[in-house]
Amino acid sequence: MTSRAPTSTQLAKELPALTTYITGHDKSTGATRIQEHRPAAWKAVDNNGMAFNVGYTTSEFPLDMNDDKDIAGHDGKLASGKLGLVSPGGTVLRYVDFAPGFESMMHRTTSLDYGIVLEGAIELILDSGEKQILQRGDSCVQRGTNHAWRNPSNQEWARVVYVLQDAQPVEIHGEVLREDLGRSSGEVPASGNSE
Repeated sequence: MTSRAPTSTQLAKELPALTTYITGHDKSTGATRIQEHRPAAWKAVDNNGMAFNVGYTTSEFPLDMNDDKDIAGHDGKLASGKLGLVSPGGTVLRYVDFAPGFESMMHRTTSLDYGIVLEGAIELILDSGEKQILQRGDSCVQRGTNHAWRNPSNQEWARVVYVLQDAQPVEIHGEVLREDLGRSSGEVPASGNSE
């Protein structure tokens, strides 16, 4: 058992809890400090096959951090309930826990994604049929492709952290590839960045 007990909304009870630490500056001295710490708040998706925790979002580039505008923007985006997989004009830091044996929906986002395996292993499945197992520490740079993720273990949860950056839609042979959420359409809000 981990010394960081799981949060109440966490499905993967054997994985450690997560906390997002947000730094800032003391307004009177200018010294740097840890301004906030936020325990993970997980949202179950796809019949509890996976769970999402959004660590942070941005909605513009370059980002304005003065007067904590970025924190207010992030909090507002989460409170709206309209955050899709991608934040239009910005970024999303998202942790995803995958249940043993679970395979996600085949999906495509209009974004450039960095996926880094933190716990267990995950299998990348492309719509071409190509597959690749990623082990702890491996990363995948997802470039607007149609893909799914599968936890190859029948006993252990897997955890992957993703950083998604809004991007222009990919165009292949004159066809513009838009966001496609597959079977999770409706359960996961549309990002609204590829219309």
